[in-house]
Amino acid sequence: MNSTTTAQSYLASLARHRAAFDTLENHQTQALALLEQCLITLKQGGKVVWFGNGGSAADAQHLAAEFVVRYKKERGPLASIALTTDTSILTAHSNDYTFDTVFERQVQALCKPQDLVIGLTTSGTSKNINLALEAANEIGAYTVALTGRDGGLVKDIAKLAIIIANDETARIQEAHMFLGHWLCEALDLTWTESL
Repeated sequence: MNSTTTAQSYLASLARHRAAFDTLENHQTQALALLEQCLITLKQGGKVVWFGNGGSAADAQHLAAEFVVRYKKERGPLASIALTTDTSILTAHSNDYTFDTVFERQVQALCKPQDLVIGLTTSGTSKNINLALEAANEIGAYTVALTGRDGGLVKDIAKLAIIIANDETARIQEAHMFLGHWLCEALDLTWTESL
């Protein structure tokens, strides 16, 4: 690949990123609903639970860390956990049962009705994400899907589905991380005022 082709590739990727981000203005109402539910959850003593596969697993861990540690502002820890971090649970369950239910089992063990349960899936068709959100619904927790493409099956499972209407996984994940970082920033602005 020559330097001209590389530069064109860079600019093409940046253009696709911008196009995906331009759609985020359409999700302002949903983002505010997510913030409101997050505040309700934390005020009720609940926790925010995250999970996803692959890059979405990394995003889940990243966002749980921002809640527990801090984002920008000094504040107390916010109750949050990623179900993608315990290798013993992930491997034992996948070995003894099936990977399809690896998050469902953890939701059944750890979630309460006052919790906010967020599944990240760029396709909306990840069986382990969908089963976990169904389990959270049965418990009475509030469920959110950060998804992409046409929303897949998950759009009909989660109580709130934020669909990044794009077919490129990387662009969808970048938009999900923006939403997660915006949520952290909004909590920095509102959490102490909401006590």
